[in-house]
Amino acid sequence: MVEIDALTVFCGSSPGADPAHMASASALGGGLADRGVTLVYGGGHVGLMGAVADGCLAAGGRVVGVMTRALVDREIAHRGLSSLEVVETMHERKARMADLADGFVMLPGGFGSLDEFCEVLTWTQLGIHRKPCALLDATGFFAPLVAQFDRAVDQRFVKPEHRALVLSAASVVDLFGRLAAWEPTYADKWLDRTDR
Repeated sequence: MVEIDALTVFCGSSPGADPAHMASASALGGGLADRGVTLVYGGGHVGLMGAVADGCLAAGGRVVGVMTRALVDREIAHRGLSSLEVVETMHERKARMADLADGFVMLPGGFGSLDEFCEVLTWTQLGIHRKPCALLDATGFFAPLVAQFDRAVDQRFVKPEHRALVLSAASVVDLFGRLAAWEPTYADKWLDRTDR
């Protein structure tokens, strides 16, 4: 069991093609506020990033943004946050969002969201931290990604125990149930060792 006081959310700076993505992001923000969980995210006011932050703030929640100075200077930073931390590099940004969180959720997004999620997932796999990693997938957007994770197991690149580290939920209620029930496990990373 893990206690979630702060959750980092990775998501797109675009609203996406399906309006359900924005609705899901807003619902997650509201769900965080309702549960007294601080939202940690990339600090933007646009796309799904803006929707999750606005949803949390509208419900009286606390929102911490972490953004590079270069992006703040482009005027995409959300100006209504509880706190905005400005860092110099993307590496610092990702490390800070990881440090502030008790767990991670990815909503639909692009390369940046995938990069951020897969990095913290790898850190959980390696035991660098013991924090749950989940997909909130109200629309089926992540079905191909989940299939790829399963294929990686089939092809012996990922252990089943490590594949199980990726939680998936279709609703905010289900998401919080899965996060609350998550227990860290450790398994040797290597499937086939030729050096033994």
